[in-house]
Amino acid sequence: MERRKFMKTAAAGAGAFMVPTIVPATVFGKSAPSNKIQIGQIGFGRIARSHDLPDTMRYDVARVVGVCDVDSKRAADGKRFIDDYYARTTGKKKYMDTKIHDDYREMLQRKDLDAVIISTPDHWHAQPAVEAALAGKDIYLQKPTSLTIKEGRILSDIVKKQGVILQMGTQQRSSPQFRIAAELVRNGRIGKVHTVKIGLPGDPSGPETEEMPVPSNLNYDMWLGTTPEVYYTETRVHPQHDYSRPGWLRCEQFGAGMITGWGQHHIDSANWGMDTEYTNPIEIEAVAQFPRSGMWDVHGDFMVRAIYDNGIEMLISGGYTNGIRYEGTDGWIFVSRGNYQATASDPVAQEANSKALDASDPNILAWRPGENDLHLYKSDDQHGNWLDCIASRKEPISPVEPGHRACSTCLVSHIAMKVPEKLKYDPQKERFTNSEAANAMLDRPDRAPYGLEHLDLES
Repeated sequence: MERRKFMKTAAAGAGAFMVPTIVPATVFGKSAPSNKIQIGQIGFGRIARSHDLPDTMRYDVARVVGVCDVDSKRAADGKRFIDDYYARTTGKKKYMDTKIHDDYREMLQRKDLDAVIISTPDHWHAQPAVEAALAGKDIYLQKPTSLTIKEGRILSDIVKKQGVILQMGTQQRSSPQFRIAAELVRNGRIGKVHTVKIGLPGDPSGPETEEMPVPSNLNYDMWLGTTPEVYYTETRVHPQHDYSRPGWLRCEQFGAGMITGWGQHHIDSANWGMDTEYTNPIEIEAVAQFPRSGMWDVHGDFMVRAIYDNGIEMLISGGYTNGIRYEGTDGWIFVSRGNYQATASDPVAQEANSKALDASDPNILAWRPGENDLHLYKSDDQHGNWLDCIASRKEPISPVEPGHRACSTCLVSHIAMKVPEKLKYDPQKERFTNSEAANAMLDRPDRAPYGLEHLDLES
């Protein structure tokens, strides 16, 4: 019996036996090879090596058996990283011989693969996730969900149709303070919420750059993917000699800057507390500063004002402390990551962000929900929860539709930075009702042969 069929049968067996909760290897011990979840890593960069791979491989039920990157140097580094990890933890020098792929589509054809982790640049999120879902693979997808709202809608619909497990990399949901804050708010501990303030920094402008020869180890055409062809310079892509913060994060060609880069984290968490996980603002306006020179052209300082159908006003700006402040008729709650860092290059000063949970009255934080109160989904680890749900086939803590909605709010905020008027938005139709200029930004043209428009989405 194939591994995927075995796990689905186990989850569906009416009381025949229980699928065990995923626990770290140090607790679980070695399980039979047939019970391992075989995983492929797509993209081996800063996030993969410091966050996604270590936080997945520590669970004995998982085995990372393949790695893919369009930079052959990084792909080789990924193989060494994975092989060395398993050699250390098993005591067997040649325990793993991770297969290298230079094209993720080749990886997705593997019959022995159950799931993939997608840790690529932002413009390479939606397409491999859609193709993985069509191939029947479960998915861990780094945020933002997509580059455009159209991409995100297609992805969410395909994941639902295929019945695969997709976990968004919005790991704040697995940090207890964000769940506790949302639970307190949803249970009315600060009265009726009227305002949510999100602190989110902008990005600095960058240098002027000159064209450089494309490194022989980089498939630059595929790295550009759906986006327009532009000359190569290392500052635009990723460092060739280390894994520090890459330049593409600050180029609008590949993303929208901090409004999506960190914005999806905070907006997703805020949506949890506001009970707006499956919708978007109905009114939005913004102002922002953009660089006048240099290659890095994402927004700097900004302010977004958004109104939801339930009357809550959301304000997003670098002028607020990094985190989320819920304000209600009976007090306020503030929540942040505290001293947690997903990577060493997280662009926020930790000392200014050290208090993870605070409130206008300490008694607010002392309350815990009783039997008849609302209890939110509890997870202690984002990657562990994903593995748990692959086995049980239950919905993960950060499923695709709330991920799409959080990303959409980021994207309409970015559009509002470019369109100087108060925009009206229809969350059901996912279109603006008063601006064709804004509607023209809901999608981007794809550069052939890349992009969802070149896929058979009906098969």
